[in-house]
Amino acid sequence: MANPTAAMLVIGDEILSGRTRDANMHYLACELAKHGIDLREVRVVSDDPDAITGAVRALSAAYDHLFTSGGIGPTHDDITAENVARAFDRPIDVREDARAVLAAHYERAGQELNAARLRMARIPEGASLIDNPISAAPGFTLENVHVMAGVPTIFEAMVASVLPTLTGGAPLVSVSRRIFRGEGDIAGPLGELAERYADLSIGSYPFQQDGVFGAQIVIRGHDGAQVEAALIELDAAFAG
Repeated sequence: MANPTAAMLVIGDEILSGRTRDANMHYLACELAKHGIDLREVRVVSDDPDAITGAVRALSAAYDHLFTSGGIGPTHDDITAENVARAFDRPIDVREDARAVLAAHYERAGQELNAARLRMARIPEGASLIDNPISAAPGFTLENVHVMAGVPTIFEAMVASVLPTLTGGAPLVSVSRRIFRGEGDIAGPLGELAERYADLSIGSYPFQQDGVFGAQIVIRGHDGAQVEAALIELDAAFAG
């Protein structure tokens, strides 16, 4: 049986402008691979309502899961929650369980739960909360969309909260070899290997070291025995 599939939607002008370097995609890809969920697509969109809504509709329809990152904070440009709600034609408002989580957090911190902070308690109708042990403001899951913060430490904590609730498949097995030959020299045998192991992903990533050209060959798949067999053939083909 094929593994469940996933996409990621990264939301924020700061990513597209280059002001902020996204770290969440790498983290999510690694965690999903361990859990047996195949990350198939990643998109980055601006803080634009139609861009967010359109991407959520397209990606949630195409994959088993959609993970979003960014845009659920207290400021005016944090517009992810309402546009995920709009994608599913759901009303959104401050929800009492989310309000209670925030109220307890800010009371402990000796801070006011003001109107800006209360924005983070807006949850679409029918959504379930995603725990945030770092700063309390919850994410949420609506249908197959998991809406999470963009701050890496909080994103990672939310992923850790969500993943155990999802059904995964076979974890991804990955092995690699460095071959000190140019890609033009290895392309033929490597292509033949890929044809023989059509169920595996075999990638070639060139490098140059001390003036010598080479390639890092990475073999990935969900069948460990097949991955090992392909690696043995790779080693035999380029021995010496």
